[in-house]
Amino acid sequence: QVQLVESGGGSVQAGGSLRLSCVASGSTQSRKSMGWFRQAPGKEREGVAVIDIDGNTRYVDSVQGRFTISKDKAKNTLYLQMNSLKPEDSAMYYCAADRRYGLILESWAYAYWGPGTQVTVSS
Repeated sequence: QVQLVESGGGSVQAGGSLRLSCVASGSTQSRKSMGWFRQAPGKEREGVAVIDIDGNTRYVDSVQGRFTISKDKAKNTLYLQMNSLKPEDSAMYYCAADRRYGLILESWAYAYWGPGTQVTVSS
């Protein structure tokens, strides 16, 4: 079992920055892949960025160059640094983890989810 808790969301103006954190606990074998997903009202959940156990990363095209996913193994924490935020980045952001090895940006590939943290970007 894996427990995930996100923090760091909030309200910012366009062009601003936020850093999301996700503290993980439980089986490390079940966290070979971790990622950030987001869901805006009326839209499907979208993969934003994922990172595997080796530190390889993958991003959705819309955030490439603006967002950076990273992890601190000692702190069991996953981060998402978000810069140059746009109103279209507004959504509930979720941390996810799975024992599956691979850079998959699809929500079906992740068994464990946090409750989410809201990000609102105003124009």
